[in-house]
Amino acid sequence: MISYAIDAAVEKMAFFSYAAFVESHNESQRQLVTFQLGPEIYGIDIMDVREIVQMDSVRPIPNAPPSVEGIFNLRGEIIPVINLHKRFHIRKVDLEDDEDLLTGTIIISINNTKIGMIVDKILRVLPIEVASIQPPPQILTGIGAEYIQGVISAEDGYLIILDIHRLFDPRELQQIGAMGR
Repeated sequence: MISYAIDAAVEKMAFFSYAAFVESHNESQRQLVTFQLGPEIYGIDIMDVREIVQMDSVRPIPNAPPSVEGIFNLRGEIIPVINLHKRFHIRKVDLEDDEDLLTGTIIISINNTKIGMIVDKILRVLPIEVASIQPPPQILTGIGAEYIQGVISAEDGYLIILDIHRLFDPRELQQIGAMGR
């Protein structure tokens, strides 16, 4: 009974996240930065992306949560780095030698806090029709439905649209932001 109530609550949150995304993006087309994380392809709204960088080195932070890889210096600004593989228990994909140039860190901004997200492979900026976005199914591999705004069909499967504002709860976001100071 409790499991059913939790599943229903997660489904309701995912639907509201999807509805809020479609409603707040009343234009007919949006642009997503797409990337691979494990076997899945994800996208985030380009308006939430500050830049994509190649990191030289990340300095570990003692006693940081396991998903926090550390911090790095980006042109004089200290940016905390989150490893999405560790956060969501997703296995890192094995890349070919010629794909190493496609690896990178996506710098996002949530509530004026810049965060680096380590992903397997940066793919491209993809224009999508807002009308093609569907609510997320209850069961998706990897990332929970509460973090997903919607799903669109792609030529080789589907693209999962993440809600970066739900990836971190407010307390966690405050702790991560303090690391960058």
